[in-house]
Amino acid sequence: MTMIRLFFYCFLGFLVACSSGSDISDLEDFVSDTTSKPRGRIPPLPEFQPYSAFTYSASALRSPFKSPVIFEELATISKTEVSPPNSERRKDPLERYALGELMFVGTMAKDGTELKALIKTAQKSVIVAEVGNYMGKNHGKIISVSETQIDIVETVPNGSGGWISRPQTLGIAGSGGN
Repeated sequence: MTMIRLFFYCFLGFLVACSSGSDISDLEDFVSDTTSKPRGRIPPLPEFQPYSAFTYSASALRSPFKSPVIFEELATISKTEVSPPNSERRKDPLERYALGELMFVGTMAKDGTELKALIKTAQKSVIVAEVGNYMGKNHGKIISVSETQIDIVETVPNGSGGWISRPQTLGIAGSGGN
């Protein structure tokens, strides 16, 4: 209880010390000058136009921020109804990327073996792929590799519960690329 009384007396002494002998005439002059000035008017808020929604119609097109990939349809494979992709199959490393994120940068082969494709990913790592491997997010299977292109057959939904094969070609990247 004595601590509370001590605190109370200190606080009371502080208040008395702050209020005694103060000249506040300059403060009173400032308040009288401010109140004597004419008051201003605040302009009304501007009228806002109602929001009109914008419909983006190019969402199905290639993103302009990704590098272009050369795709061509294969003449030998038609878009026919096929069986669904095997969901039990172990995914290949290139299936983590969309085809637009992959770049065909070259080939390699040992003596007398088939050409293997060198694919650069979005993370700038190079992965070796060969005929029979899968790449892209649409179950794309590599069916041939040449010096200038990779032929791929993707298995995609047809929109009515079935699956179709969609041939694609990934062309070799130019020499002045990433």
